[in-house]
Formats: sequence, structure tokens, C-alpha cells
Amino acid sequence: MERKKLDRLSELTAIARIRELTDEEKSEREELRNEYRAAVVGSLMGSLEHTTIVNPDGTREKVSDRRKDKSDK
Repeated sequence: MERKKLDRLSELTAIARIRELTDEEKSEREELRNEYRAAVVGSLMGSLEHTTIVNPDGTREKVSDRRKDKSDK
């Protein structure tokens, strides 16, 4: 997410602490929040795709493989 959009989201949040947001500001804040959430989830999923679990017996297992196994059941 662009820095400009994050700054705007922070600005709207600060304004909301001072006064009631207009309907237009509320919808803009909601859109920015949804975009932020999607960016965070995408980043997390990308990190998990490259994460490996080392089991106590020394074997390695990719998190993405574990996820595929659960979806097959």
C-alpha cells in the first residue's frame, strides 16, 4: 500500500477522534482499511509460502505443503 494512502488513513483516524466523520470520509476510510487489510494478508501469505518448519526429528516441511494437505481432507 502506498505511503500516501497510509498517511490519509491515519489522518482520517485522527479526525475521527476529534469529530464525527462525514459519510464520504467514513466510506473513504473503510475503503482504505480494506485495502490495508488486503495488503497485510497478502504480505503474510507471501511470507508463509517461504517459511519452513523444522520438526523435532530434523525433517523440514514447508508451510505451504501443510496447507495443501489440510485442504485435501
